[in-house]
Amino acid sequence: MYMLFTHLAYFAVIVLLASLVPPGYLGDLDGAEASIFIVGFLGMWRYSWAAINFTRAVFFRRIVHPRRKAKARAAFAAEGRRSHCYMLVTSYMVEPEISLPVYRSVFNAAANARDGATVVSSVVDGADARLIRQIYETMPRDMSKVELVIDRIRSNGKRDALAQTLEIIRGYNPSHRDILVFVDGDTEVPHDIWDQSAPVFTNPKVGALTTDEGVRIQKKNLFRDWFILRFNQRQVMMCSMGLSNRVLTLTGRMSVFRADLATDPEFIEGVRDDFLDHWRLGRVKFLTGDDKSTWFWLLRNGWEMAYLPDVQSWSMETQPRPTFLDSANTLMIRWFGNMMRTNGRALKLPPGRIGRFVWWSILDQRLSMWTTMTGPLTVLLTALLIDWMVLPLYVAWVMATRYVFCIVLSLFRGTWFPITHPPLLYFSQIAGAAMKTYVLFRLNKQKWTRQGASSGVSLVALADRVRAWESLAHHVFAFGFLISAILLLTKV
Repeated sequence: MYMLFTHLAYFAVIVLLASLVPPGYLGDLDGAEASIFIVGFLGMWRYSWAAINFTRAVFFRRIVHPRRKAKARAAFAAEGRRSHCYMLVTSYMVEPEISLPVYRSVFNAAANARDGATVVSSVVDGADARLIRQIYETMPRDMSKVELVIDRIRSNGKRDALAQTLEIIRGYNPSHRDILVFVDGDTEVPHDIWDQSAPVFTNPKVGALTTDEGVRIQKKNLFRDWFILRFNQRQVMMCSMGLSNRVLTLTGRMSVFRADLATDPEFIEGVRDDFLDHWRLGRVKFLTGDDKSTWFWLLRNGWEMAYLPDVQSWSMETQPRPTFLDSANTLMIRWFGNMMRTNGRALKLPPGRIGRFVWWSILDQRLSMWTTMTGPLTVLLTALLIDWMVLPLYVAWVMATRYVFCIVLSLFRGTWFPITHPPLLYFSQIAGAAMKTYVLFRLNKQKWTRQGASSGVSLVALADRVRAWESLAHHVFAFGFLISAILLLTKV
């Protein structure tokens, strides 16, 4: 009843805003026709792109994936080859109440692996090592086929931890049919991850796969609603990319690799020491974004990356900052920084090698941040320079269209949505686009959410100060160019 009331109140606001606009207002709005045309044109472009991805996602989810899955299982059964399951788990500053269910899920999944499993856990704190060992020894099932290796390391960052753990697994000489599951220390693993993943690698072109994600956040607030919305959007986009058998990221929360590829010395070095040579910022060493490094290595070497929409991991998220806006800002800087540092070099790869639709999707990541900002900027300029009455019309239009988008996302996921989702969707689009433009000119700014390690934050040297001012100047110039183009096109 409460949800019904909130949705009815939402529609009442749309009607109220629309009623503020006099009849025939658009026809009488002299000088703003170009502004309305630009907003409408960009809207149709973005909506068409969304419709294409949604159509591809439905086709993949309902038709293509079931067929691929059945074919892979048949081939796996016919082969009869062994597929050992290696599991790499990284834990750093994870609370015991999170580590307990996470490692139980890891050991349960490892015990379910038909051909045995090796779990290598990378930890910094001795208390974590003791807790993990205790969980392993008290599992209420036969663990004779599961080997546990705890690698206690110094706190030199996640990349170094991953590389060191991969070196340990490399010592086991994994075969081309063995699988290696990358798991974050705050992510619960599906109990049947081996059964679901091993058959996929009967396709000799597949180098890795990733799965659907769910989120567990105890406190019901905007942060929780925002994460659920993001994962609903992710499911649609990943299914669309799954049709091409190449995803746009191999999420660091949980992804599965061919074990011999993930232990290739070049792969390990790419995880340990990835970097970007920027014409202005110089060499930018990647601190975060290890999942983008592994994705790019496979993409560059021509490997396909599958998506399993019917297999779901669960991440145990906590709000990193006291307020929602600060938390969203912190996470988006990290996420979009990783994206921008990688998709530029991915665009330099031949479209024929990585798939033309995937190549265009990567290009769209670069274009969409500017086209998304163009709509609200055009309306704002029209309101300031021509007539403010365009604002309630625009807000009503935004509320209605985002509500329709949320309906589509909910139908695809199979769950209804709270009324916070439409405004959160618009926030994600506008704030996300603004944040992408911010990190585009500051690719050297990196910071982990939990760790204190960062780069490009403490500006001490004169050269760092100069680069910071250069970044600001380039950002301001880009926005000035965008606003000037809007003013010119709208003839304001």
